[in-house]
Amino acid sequence: MNAGRTARERVRAELTREITDIARRQLAVEGAAGLSLRAVAREMGMVSSAIYRYFPSRDDLLTALIIDGYNAIGEAVEEADAACPRTDHTGRWLAVCHAVRDWALAHPHEYALLYGSPVPGYKAPMDTVSAAVRDTVVYGRILSDAHRAGVLDPPGVCPPVPASFGRDAARVREVMPDVPDEVVARALAAWTGLFGWVNFELFGQFNGVILDPAPAFEHTMRCHAALLGLPA
Repeated sequence: MNAGRTARERVRAELTREITDIARRQLAVEGAAGLSLRAVAREMGMVSSAIYRYFPSRDDLLTALIIDGYNAIGEAVEEADAACPRTDHTGRWLAVCHAVRDWALAHPHEYALLYGSPVPGYKAPMDTVSAAVRDTVVYGRILSDAHRAGVLDPPGVCPPVPASFGRDAARVREVMPDVPDEVVARALAAWTGLFGWVNFELFGQFNGVILDPAPAFEHTMRCHAALLGLPA
């Protein structure tokens, strides 16, 4: 019975992977709003009623794709950080930034599902949260490590953070322990700056303006590192 159950689980896992692979191809053609369980079933040669045993609704399939996407970009970021010496905090930050950009350029439709326009009628469940913060945890760890090592030296170019920001900073410190409010605020600016750049590049806002984006991206991420107070 155990062997039979294992075989069934293996078949189910293989069919689930096939469904999500076909769904990713659909994303490239139809976009997330056009994702259809019936179309996936048709391509697989499966009756539409059968696919609902794997994904009861389109939203369940979207959730699976979103979790897979967040885990993929999170894994890319984790591997980039792990390849750097622990004391090279600036190198780790730059490696993480390049990992995000490289993954987005290699998987534009999956990136768009995660960070593009919301899918009409879809609300992501809490199941997506742990995968969604994998990259953020790495980023927070880099800054926490730099702060504890005493190498963060933020330049005095920013105004004081508002008093109301303290509550928000406390929540952010769940992934960035011990970092002061001032650095938390700069960290949010740098992290959103990274994704803002990637969104502009991926979705065409730089077309005809930034003709050589790779070195411009590197320079911008180094500017963010300087704002954070990471060593030059």
